[in-house]
Amino acid sequence: MDDPRAERMFGDSLVAPGDLALSPFRVDRDRIVGSPFFARLGGVTQVISPGGAGLLVHNRLTHSLKVAQVGRAIAERISRGHADLLDKLGGCDPDVVEAAALAHDLGHPPFGHLGERVLDHLARQRLRLRDGFEGNAQSYRIVTSTEIRGEATIGLNLTAATRAAILKYPWTRRSHPSPHPRYLDPAPRGAAAPPDDPDGGSLKFGAYTTEVDDMVQARAPFAGRVAEWQQTVEASVMDTADDIAYAIHDLEDVHRVGVLQPGAVAAELTAWQRRPGGAIESLRQQLHRKDGWIADDDAFALAVEQVRAELVDGLLAEPFDGSLEAEAKVAAFSATWTKRLVDSIEVTGQPAVRSGHVLLARPQWHEVQVLKLIQNRFVLTRPDLALHQRGQARLLASLVEALLAWLTDPDEVDRLPSRIRDLVELAEAELPEGTPDRVGRARGRAVIDFVAALTDSQAVGLMDALSGRSRQLWTDSFVL
Repeated sequence: MDDPRAERMFGDSLVAPGDLALSPFRVDRDRIVGSPFFARLGGVTQVISPGGAGLLVHNRLTHSLKVAQVGRAIAERISRGHADLLDKLGGCDPDVVEAAALAHDLGHPPFGHLGERVLDHLARQRLRLRDGFEGNAQSYRIVTSTEIRGEATIGLNLTAATRAAILKYPWTRRSHPSPHPRYLDPAPRGAAAPPDDPDGGSLKFGAYTTEVDDMVQARAPFAGRVAEWQQTVEASVMDTADDIAYAIHDLEDVHRVGVLQPGAVAAELTAWQRRPGGAIESLRQQLHRKDGWIADDDAFALAVEQVRAELVDGLLAEPFDGSLEAEAKVAAFSATWTKRLVDSIEVTGQPAVRSGHVLLARPQWHEVQVLKLIQNRFVLTRPDLALHQRGQARLLASLVEALLAWLTDPDEVDRLPSRIRDLVELAEAELPEGTPDRVGRARGRAVIDFVAALTDSQAVGLMDALSGRSRQLWTDSFVL
């Protein structure tokens, strides 16, 4: 093939039923959208569980669609003004960005980031899987391995460009590339070790060791164009779009369900310079510590005021009551902020280590940090959310243990779900001969893969059945 970016890991002979497009990158998009892993995201938590708030809030599916919308808009804008630089860095195709955005959350487990942390702890500490669990690496595993087509376990067989664009963190947990980016000073975002395991490699990473050859092949067309640990331009666009969507659209959710209290937000944003120990001042200091390459006190102060004026005096001035007027106000807030941030995007040939080639302008970068703080400070630290999440964490831990016990029961070999048997076979084939406790580790990875592919409600329903609480023999809560 003339374009190495369009090459597939397994060549062009494997045609999927949904391959209707002529462009190889549009084919990627169609394969992702046609995957059951993509449809499943409609039942996976973004911030607030979709089961508890209905259609009012985003789930991982609607979030992914909005990231794709924002990412495509960014790609189209920068392609007009930076064509020569983008070509030098390896290219920026809007179809590739859109496909990567749609795929970037495929690996998110039930209950969102809470589920990610729980499964990682169980994988490392309980199941002795050195790679643990990571949502981004799981997404890459899905598109390359665990999404089974026909007789071959080849994933979705996406082009190199799209697979490279999915790699927000283009390294493994410990070993690739060498030297590993966690040893850089400063290290790239996400490359630091987990707080509970200083020797555990990177907290965030884009691929498990089992998919490293695929990652190398996907990144090959960009060799000599971007640093080995640096995102491709298309990955950088997707990452920036993800930040924008998280900062804005998740605020819509917490406003709609009434958990964002305007008085508390106003007090934090208006008195921060007189409160040395407040969250805003702590954020300012943290930005200087971690991101001195862009942190600026004047830009930070202006960002706080901008967010205060448009959030406190605007969106939060009146409670959301479900009226057409309230919906129009939310839509206007979201549209105004999205356009403001997208229009500020810049492209650089020499990014800082903690940045990508595509980034927000300095003022808007600070605004996004403040918007994200609002979410972290006034939503994620709430005791009622913590209560809910502690229950979800216990449920996931119990579900992993129950499935593992089922898998290791010699009397149940013939009654195991086919999907789990397939995943055990895949995981065992990936492990080299002579691996200590090869079968046990394969079973552990299979259980993690299986649980990670459930929706929130499927995880609850399956645990109810395994614990004996459910009296319904045939159910549509899950399929075994």
